[in-house]
Amino acid sequence: MMILITLTASLIIQAYIHEESLFTFASSNSAPNFIELAARNGFEAEKHDVVTEDGYILGLFHIRGNRGLPIFLMHALTDTSDTWLLRGNTSLGATLSRLGYDIWFGNVRGNRYSRRHITLNPDRDPTFWNFSFHEHGYYDLPAIINTILKKTGAPKLNAIGHSQGNTVFYVLGSTKPEYNDKVNILIALAPICYLDHMPLPLSALIEISPIINAKAIALGETEIFGDVSTTGKLNNLICRQFVFRYEVCTLGVLFPLFGYDIQEFGPKYNDIVSKHFPSSTTRMNLYHFAQVALRHRFARYDFGPDINIRVYNSTIPPNYDLKKVTMPVVLVVGKNDKVSTLADVATLRAKLPNVKKYILIEMECMNHLDFVWGEHMADYLFPHILSILEGCD
Repeated sequence: MMILITLTASLIIQAYIHEESLFTFASSNSAPNFIELAARNGFEAEKHDVVTEDGYILGLFHIRGNRGLPIFLMHALTDTSDTWLLRGNTSLGATLSRLGYDIWFGNVRGNRYSRRHITLNPDRDPTFWNFSFHEHGYYDLPAIINTILKKTGAPKLNAIGHSQGNTVFYVLGSTKPEYNDKVNILIALAPICYLDHMPLPLSALIEISPIINAKAIALGETEIFGDVSTTGKLNNLICRQFVFRYEVCTLGVLFPLFGYDIQEFGPKYNDIVSKHFPSSTTRMNLYHFAQVALRHRFARYDFGPDINIRVYNSTIPPNYDLKKVTMPVVLVVGKNDKVSTLADVATLRAKLPNVKKYILIEMECMNHLDFVWGEHMADYLFPHILSILEGCD
């Protein structure tokens, strides 16, 4: 598979060299930022800088409202807060804001809005990129939640996560259980925790992930999908500039990985999304998810026996204790989701102690991406979310 991917990339780059008409040369920096996206939808957004306990500076956005508890939206892997507004007036962020809710849009360390630190330079200090979803849950979420509750004066908040945006809450609840009482409800869209039943091609990529990880370490690749990283440059070339970018990147990559649903994600919308997604993450974060799948354990990062002894006082990293995740959770799943599979969510459901509701979206093609980018989310998804939130008012 890696040979095929490399060969395909080489052929595309050669096409670029010999036939420039295959490329549109759209600027990778042409994407509107969150405040601009909000303004396009008629909302005034404000930005707050949140400093974590270990010195990362996170971008947190706020669209004011006065209805109920504040709502905290948490994005997925390689995503940003932009994702909640990319469908314009039919996006979840815009819908909730129109209904008067007080919305806070989080960003994890390393992405477009959180590529800062009080002492480390992300372009010069490789240690900036030594994090995975563990640090997102252990450091980023507490800092964001503390900021929201302090600025609003609310005793707790409602949260909505997508994919990794739920994983980090399981890390938070199990490692800092005092934060369970600060979450009134977590609406978990396409929740990610156990990864035992992913089909091809994801399962094949997981099997060879140790080889890919070792190669990335040898090449000094710490940031993945950053603008100046090798992966970021390749993504910019193929998925933002190539004439056949929808065919290659969406039909050829996203749909095989996350589930096919052409009706909800067409070529026109592809050009909107590709300006914002993917955003930076780390080699370590991607490999942490691969470890979860390979070892069939929702556990902390495995550094290898020698380092594990120093970090965990054990040669094997400890599991996250989901019994400690006592915050109320609603699990929302799709039939065609190849990442958050029904079987793996069933395992998660059995282990979480406070699942209030389980919702299976009755749309046959509902995939992992439709929860945030689907064209008709207002019809098949939002009624469930709004019903839950109304019960929390």
